Amino acid sequence: MAATSGKKDGIWETVKTIVYALLIAGVFRTLFFQPFWIPSGSMKDTLLIGDFLFVNKMAYGYSQYSCPFGLCPIPGRLLASEPERGDIVVFRHPVAGTDFIKRVIGLPGDRIQIRDGQVWLNDEPIPQEHAGTFTEVYDRQGSVGGYPRCENSPVGEGATCEKTRLRETLPDGRSYTVLDITDSYLDDTPVFTVPEGHFFFLGDNRDNSQDSRVPQSVGGVGMVPFENLIGRADRVMFSSAGSSMLYFWTWRSDRFFEALE
Repeated sequence: MAATSGKKDGIWETVKTIVYALLIAGVFRTLFFQPFWIPSGSMKDTLLIGDFLFVNKMAYGYSQYSCPFGLCPIPGRLLASEPERGDIVVFRHPVAGTDFIKRVIGLPGDRIQIRDGQVWLNDEPIPQEHAGTFTEVYDRQGSVGGYPRCENSPVGEGATCEKTRLRETLPDGRSYTVLDITDSYLDDTPVFTVPEGHFFFLGDNRDNSQDSRVPQSVGGVGMVPFENLIGRADRVMFSSAGSSMLYFWTWRSDRFFEALE
């Protein structure tokens, strides 16, 4: 009888340990980090379809999105810092409510315009230098199974898809690469003035991104308020070139713990 009781106690302790571990993991995810899987190519070549990363939810303090269910250690929003130009940020779409990931280009009060594909910040052009060619296989990508857009279109399935790569350098010296595919309506815009408490976002894959250049009324991001920010992305944990992150044989060996520019 004692042996049976001891066995039951052991099983119960194991169950409690698992429950506590899950609760701790849930709180950790809710308060500090959120997993994010890249479903689209709007941030190529910085982020590829199938990249898996954790978003730092403490980077900009707490919000209704980074701290749900009233679980914040401190009630309300604790403002740690605001985003800086060049940060890669996950945020909630102001209208649709879905999660997006883009790069911060404009801060409150900034004037942003795109002229012939080049970003002008407060009436000064952000320098761009040619940085070679980004290539990928023209094939279905990710769980959605869409094909990439190519500067050298048309190309057949399995052929090399090319895009011009440019290195963009912000006034503070921060630098990253962006892609150019073709001349498009997004290459020339009016002047946008970023309202107080809002931010202007661009995707690095400039001709394939519904970002702050596109009005919210037609599915674009528009200006994003501070309270919609979820957190900052700093590093890719791992990356899958297949249709599921569970297909470990499709993981990209060169992207483990890859730091983001």
